[in-house]
Amino acid sequence: MYKASQIASIIKAKTTAPKTDVLVEHLLLDSRKLLFPATSIFFALDGPRRAGSLFIPELYDKGVRCFVVAADFSETEIKRYKGAFFFQVQDVLQALQSLTAHHRLQFRLPVIGITGSNGKTIVKEWLYQLLQPDQNIVRSPKSFNSQIGVPLSVWQIHEENTLGIFEAGISQPGEMQHLARIIAPSVGVITSIGEAHGEGFLNIRQKINEKLRLFVKSDVLIYCADNPDLNDAVNTFKNNVRGNEDFKLFSWSKKESATLQVMAVEKGNAQTNISARFNEEEINFTIPFTDEASVENAITCCCVLLHLGVTAENIAHRMPQLRYVEMRLELKQGI
Repeated sequence: MYKASQIASIIKAKTTAPKTDVLVEHLLLDSRKLLFPATSIFFALDGPRRAGSLFIPELYDKGVRCFVVAADFSETEIKRYKGAFFFQVQDVLQALQSLTAHHRLQFRLPVIGITGSNGKTIVKEWLYQLLQPDQNIVRSPKSFNSQIGVPLSVWQIHEENTLGIFEAGISQPGEMQHLARIIAPSVGVITSIGEAHGEGFLNIRQKINEKLRLFVKSDVLIYCADNPDLNDAVNTFKNNVRGNEDFKLFSWSKKESATLQVMAVEKGNAQTNISARFNEEEINFTIPFTDEASVENAITCCCVLLHLGVTAENIAHRMPQLRYVEMRLELKQGI
C-alpha cells in the first residue's frame, strides 16, 4: 500500500488534498470494475469516445476518494468533492506508468520480460506452468501487454513473489522504452518475429530494433538464431547498444551452432519428441502438441528453464504436462 501523499510525490502531481492521508492499494481505470472504493485510485484516462473525468461523480458517490486527472481539470470542479484527493498531472497515462515503475523498483526479484510478434502469451503461460513447482510467480493476466496492461500487471508484485513473468507488446516506435522502465526485466525473451502488428513500423528490422529496447538493462536475452533478421539485429544490439557490458546471449537453433543446439524434432500423432544439446549434455523432452509454433515456444521455454538452473530431468518430467492456452481469437463450433 502507498499513502496518497507518497503517490503525489512519485508522480510529481499538484495535489488538492484533505487533512487526513489515505492508503491506496488498487489501481482503477474502468468504473465498471470497482471493487474496493476506499483503497482505490482512479486514473481518468480519456477513451476514444469519452473523457475519463466523466466517471468521477459516479465513483465519488461509490466511495472512491483518490483521482488522477489532467492539469487542466477545473479547480471549481475539484472543490465539489469534499474529502477527496485530486492529483493533477500533465499526462495521466505517464503518471500511471511512473507509479508502477516506482513500484517495480521496490522489489529485487528476478523478472522475465517477453516480447515478439507471436507466442508471447503462450510462452508466458507455459513458463508459469513449468516453473510453478519452484517459484511463487506473479505474471501478466491474460494478454495484458499494452501501455496500460503492463502497469496493471506489474502493480500485482508483492513481497511473497519470487519471480515475475511479464509480456510487452508494441504497435509503433517509441512505445517500448516506457514498458522497459516498468518491467525492468533481468531475463529477456524474444519469441517468433513475423508480420503480426507490423503496420506501425517501416520494416521488419525497425520492428525488431524497437522490441529489443525492452532489454536495455537485462542480464541475458533468449532467442532463436534461425531467423536471419532477428539474429543479425540481436548481435548488433549486443555490440552497439550494450557494448562491453555483462550482457549474455542464450540462443537456440535447429540449423547452426547455438547455446542450445536442437538435434532432432520428431512429430507423432499427438506429441512431439525434441532432442537437444546444452553444455555437452543431452536434453530430451516431449510436448503434447505437434504444430510448429508450439514446438518453437516449447524450445524457448526450455532455454529459460536451463538458464534458471532447472535440471534436464525436471524439464523432461514437466514438458509433457503442458496445457493448452486459450487465446483471444479462437474458432468455435457454432449452431
